[in-house]
Amino acid sequence: MKSKAAVLRGVGIDWEVTEVDLDPPHAGEVLVKMAYAGICHSDEHFYTGDSVPGADMEEMMRAAGVDVPEWFPMLGGHEGSGVVEAVGPEVHTLAPGDHVAVSFFPACGRCRWCVTGHTYLCDVGADVYSKAMTTDGTCRRHLNGENLMAMMQVGTFSEYVVASERSLVKINDWIPLEAASLVSCGVTTGFGSGSVAAGTEAGDTVVVIGVGGIGMNAVQGAKVAGAKHIVAVDPSEIKRSLAPTFGATHTAVDAGAALELVKEITWGVMADRVVLTPGVVPPDLIMLGMMLLRKGGTCVLTGMAKITDMNVPLILTDMVSSCKTLKGVLYGEMNPREAMPKLLAMYEAGQIKLDELVTQTYKLDDINEAMKDLRAGNNIRGVIAFN
Repeated sequence: MKSKAAVLRGVGIDWEVTEVDLDPPHAGEVLVKMAYAGICHSDEHFYTGDSVPGADMEEMMRAAGVDVPEWFPMLGGHEGSGVVEAVGPEVHTLAPGDHVAVSFFPACGRCRWCVTGHTYLCDVGADVYSKAMTTDGTCRRHLNGENLMAMMQVGTFSEYVVASERSLVKINDWIPLEAASLVSCGVTTGFGSGSVAAGTEAGDTVVVIGVGGIGMNAVQGAKVAGAKHIVAVDPSEIKRSLAPTFGATHTAVDAGAALELVKEITWGVMADRVVLTPGVVPPDLIMLGMMLLRKGGTCVLTGMAKITDMNVPLILTDMVSSCKTLKGVLYGEMNPREAMPKLLAMYEAGQIKLDELVTQTYKLDDINEAMKDLRAGNNIRGVIAFN
């Protein structure tokens, strides 16, 4: 079948809205008619090249026995929601008409990581940048006869998506699909980073650096976890002005200003938790994040750095003598099938905000405008509406 979609052909090239060919779902696969797709910085990283290794790095990867994906052309998008149109054989949890949120991490439920409650580390996730489906190793998406790689094995910048059953989570049909689209990535990643992954406890002081689509939800996560002080750091005046409505108690324009503020409000003890969620993490921000921490504190690295940034400044004596922790975090250390329904239930109960995160809605034809707004920091979260 034909599906209107946004395709990225290479670094620095504008997204192309075109028709792609989708094969019918095979065993264990589902066809979804998309309702909404979120605009996330992870897609932007491929446009800028921040997530694409250069020729020298690719050569090093191959020498180390690592398979290097063919990144382009790439069907974009990994966050969204829709309605099941059809299912292939051996699909047991979904049926036509079901409402679903897309999980950008497929979870097999059988590997070591899944069975120990760490589905965000599922072994199937190693193949999310393959053109071949994780179900049977064949391709479903094509453009002018060429196989397409779909972002995170879903490719939600498309009117229709063919995905593994493992990449879809059934949701209650009374939940607005726009709100449901947000728990695919940004809300879950951010909420978990500010609560579960950071280990936030009641009374803590939490600093969130970068309060866009992920960081604003880290603020919400810290609030739900009972933090006393939540400092939202962002150069955008718009985001700083909105942060208190999501739970921030203080704001700062940059990490330097946050250092003085945190020193003041904690009487010199400093922050219990620091969450790094800017669009791109510069190496020197790691050291500033660690400087914001108290003794025994935890700094959570959720935002992505450029793939070529391999050297990070750290004051190692301070890290050791003050017993500070720097940890990388994926998906907020939350598990999609458990986290998505829980967060949507919290939304229904008024415990977290979702509707207010959407600051601009676009048509698929406006994908490049949406990406420019993301780059400029104009949105907390922009979404594409297909209907």
